[in-house]
Amino acid sequence: MHPVVELRRYALHPGTRETLIDVFDGHLVEPQEAAGMQVLGQFRDLDDPDAFVWLRGFPDVAERGEALRGFYGGPAWDEHSAVANPTMVSFDDVLLLSPVDTLRPSEGVGRYAIVIHPAAAAPEPPDDAIGVWQTDRSPNDFPQLPIREDADVVVWLAPLAGDEAERWPGAEVLRLEPTARSRLS
Repeated sequence: MHPVVELRRYALHPGTRETLIDVFDGHLVEPQEAAGMQVLGQFRDLDDPDAFVWLRGFPDVAERGEALRGFYGGPAWDEHSAVANPTMVSFDDVLLLSPVDTLRPSEGVGRYAIVIHPAAAAPEPPDDAIGVWQTDRSPNDFPQLPIREDADVVVWLAPLAGDEAERWPGAEVLRLEPTARSRLS
């Protein structure tokens, strides 16, 4: 279990998602993990061809800052940022989350839904939820990567059933397909 998780959503320039995925999957997963974080899953947004969504976990908030400084100040990011950064319109739609429930194995799921519900009105997550998180109010000790401080949400990851928008009125629903290197596939 990862006590701190980031749900990161990037808006991309049209037609650049596959370029970012190639760089990310090919060159950025292992260096992030060597720096002390774990890439939990990376996805194509099925409803937005110019979006990239991913999750990464950290042992705690203090180690988050240390790991981010290590990775973004390290050789892999230095080498590959010149290709990755120009794909992005924005990278600041980031939720900092703490687990409500453990992340369970999900082999063979195929496609996923991330459901983001306002905390004050969040229903119980579905029985097939793979992970459930809530907003973490810890201060951001790596301001170069902004996090959303306006959010108070409950988030869950579950197999994509196809009717999430109808099942979860009032929620934001991301319908996702894992990349080839995603741990969640």
